[in-house]
Amino acid sequence: MLTAPLLIGGELVGSSSGQVMESIAPVTGDVLGQAQCAAPDDVDAAVAAARSAGPAWQGLGMDGRIAALRRVAVEIRTRAEDIATLETHDTGNLYAPMLGDARRAADRIDYYAGFGHAVLGNTYPATTGHLHFSTREPFGVVARIVAFNHPFYFLASRMAAPLVMGNTVVLKTPDQAPLSGGILAEICQKHLPAGVVNIIHGEGAVAGDALVVHPQVKRIGFIGSVPTAQRISARAAGAGVKFVTHELGGKNLMVVLPDADPEKAAKLAIEGMNFQWQGQSCGSTSVLCVHDALYDAVVSRVQEQIRAIRVGDPFDPQSGMGPLISADHHRKVTAAIERGRAEGATLLAGGGRPEGEGFARGYWVEPTLFGDVAPHAALAQDEIFGPVLSAVRWSSVEEIVAMDDRSPLGLTASVVGRDIEATLALGRRLNVGYVYINCVGPHYVGVPYGGMKNSGVGREEGLEEMLSYTETKSFNIAVPAL
Repeated sequence: MLTAPLLIGGELVGSSSGQVMESIAPVTGDVLGQAQCAAPDDVDAAVAAARSAGPAWQGLGMDGRIAALRRVAVEIRTRAEDIATLETHDTGNLYAPMLGDARRAADRIDYYAGFGHAVLGNTYPATTGHLHFSTREPFGVVARIVAFNHPFYFLASRMAAPLVMGNTVVLKTPDQAPLSGGILAEICQKHLPAGVVNIIHGEGAVAGDALVVHPQVKRIGFIGSVPTAQRISARAAGAGVKFVTHELGGKNLMVVLPDADPEKAAKLAIEGMNFQWQGQSCGSTSVLCVHDALYDAVVSRVQEQIRAIRVGDPFDPQSGMGPLISADHHRKVTAAIERGRAEGATLLAGGGRPEGEGFARGYWVEPTLFGDVAPHAALAQDEIFGPVLSAVRWSSVEEIVAMDDRSPLGLTASVVGRDIEATLALGRRLNVGYVYINCVGPHYVGVPYGGMKNSGVGREEGLEEMLSYTETKSFNIAVPAL
């Protein structure tokens, strides 16, 4: 059986407790493999290894760190097919997107490696009798805890910014899909000095908690759910003064204005739901808000396209969607669908388990569309993190603004319409961190990504992420007068 080891101090090791956690294949519900389950002692060892490796890693200088990370990126590209195959088995996501994830992880490492020399200090004209300047210093040991929907991509890409800036890292894999972390461990062991990257698996309440409260970990970056982020913040606050950032979920609106092209709007609605990830994406535009004048024209097209999505084997190029990540998540998503029925929304597509012998086991659910959803209903307010799209009618922009104001979340939004001034005006009024105008879906290289309200704190994927893994040190030097 495939077993993902821990990476601690440059060694691939088992847990000190001997415990392992099973990873379940979403397609069948069968055990796929297991990961070594880090105990608090293992977390202590990982942090100690990272701390010990810090001075030498900083001593390599920017060019030395960049060269090491570029070697990691090359190895990831070489092993991309193996990574994608394992991730497809472990997550249920389609193979082609997972292959793209592996290659994109390498690209992002190269991006941050190339960005390293652009991070500068400053000078300040504070007084005439001194020279005042600042430098950027690494925090030391950084913790990164990531989500299950892009396991390898998040692990590999999110270690890059802290490493370039001279930090060392302890990575925590997602509970539901830890296995590709074993491949990253092998790559880091081969190409990075011992202790620079350490990788642990285990339940969040044990391994994750031990990492969050560790006194030598001051900087924590988390990707995941709002409830988990709240627990991390609370635990971190009780363990010292720490710098914690969160990239969290959203209940994201796609707003179709009355002058929009119905064909284009429907196409974007399908793309924005990320059905290739089973809707398990924080940025999915899961609330389709269509003006009364276009509602029937747009929703009928969306209904037709959703019904055409083929659910099936994630390795089959003809499949448009695979299974959900786990039994627990399947129960959560199906419960949200049943609640939508009970609240009186009109089920226009999907809503159940696909028919056929191949879907009897595993965590399958059909791509689902609800129409005539009330703006205050759970379908329009609560993040489901599944393939469930809710269509809402509107007639006044103030209704959209009120929906946005009611929501505790504010990650992304998309506005679709021909009048660019109207689209931008609405985009400016929405309390979200990432706005798409007549487009949707990808994260663009270098554009800061993150949410407002409960959708997060901080920004990733650009210069802001690089800077967030440094502290500012100011110098003040007395100099003779001119």
